[in-house]
Amino acid sequence: MNVTSLSFTDSPLIALDIDGTILHHDGHLTERVVSSIRAVAATNAHVMIATGRSIRDTLPIIEAVGLSRDGGYAVCCNGAITIQLDSSAPGGYRLHQVTTFDARPSVEILQRELPDLLIAVETPNDGVKVNAHFPEPEFAASQRVVSPQELLEGEAVRVTVRDLGSEPEDFAQVIAAAGLHGTNYSIGFSAWLDLAPEGVSKAFGLEEVRQLLGVDPLNTVAIGDQRNDLEMLAWAELGVAMGQAPQEVIAAANRTTGAVVDDGLADILDELLSLIPNAGQGVPTHE
Repeated sequence: MNVTSLSFTDSPLIALDIDGTILHHDGHLTERVVSSIRAVAATNAHVMIATGRSIRDTLPIIEAVGLSRDGGYAVCCNGAITIQLDSSAPGGYRLHQVTTFDARPSVEILQRELPDLLIAVETPNDGVKVNAHFPEPEFAASQRVVSPQELLEGEAVRVTVRDLGSEPEDFAQVIAAAGLHGTNYSIGFSAWLDLAPEGVSKAFGLEEVRQLLGVDPLNTVAIGDQRNDLEMLAWAELGVAMGQAPQEVIAAANRTTGAVVDDGLADILDELLSLIPNAGQGVPTHE
């Protein structure tokens, strides 16, 4: 699908992944990407973040790119948590929805297959428990090392596992054969796996926000670069893959933009800006 064939009939909902889409893989954020996000957010479009990151690690990016307007939404933890921004609330947000699951069965299966896994369990209160520290900068969240017993106690919103000793292809084969039931999972670009509650994905959170905002499904855009973006790319009327995305992700999208190192997000946002009805009548997110 070419952007020129897209026609917004009203204010669109535009969902942006963070890592590999807004941010370079080393965490770098370019002025051009910030400028393009702010330009679209200053229209009547609903621009929001949809990320695998925790709330704590999402909020600074929301602020940096100019999306911190009260009433805005963000999907975190691959869809397990949706927040609504509110500067009067503690931390600057309110929890809109939280979906949890018991991670123990899946993690125990994985530990039998891959005993040396690094495991991070994110809890509903935004704390992250780990069995050992993840290497930086792979894992942005603040990490608290706990005992094996405490690691799997209680409910989780997301579990991340990393096998430093496996190649991505070998890791993917082990995961496919492991028989993980009762969860959604997505494999990253390395030997990395995210587990989420069954039926939960970024698309799950985005669809609820779309309905709350009354946005027509035909006025939806999602932009991402990894396998945890597959569902939201399929959910959107216009699913855009970043240029460096795996072939599986590019195939799931109906448009590909430039790579993150080439500010591909800015390229596609600049194109979309001209298609937003009454673009000059929006309210800027910052003075």
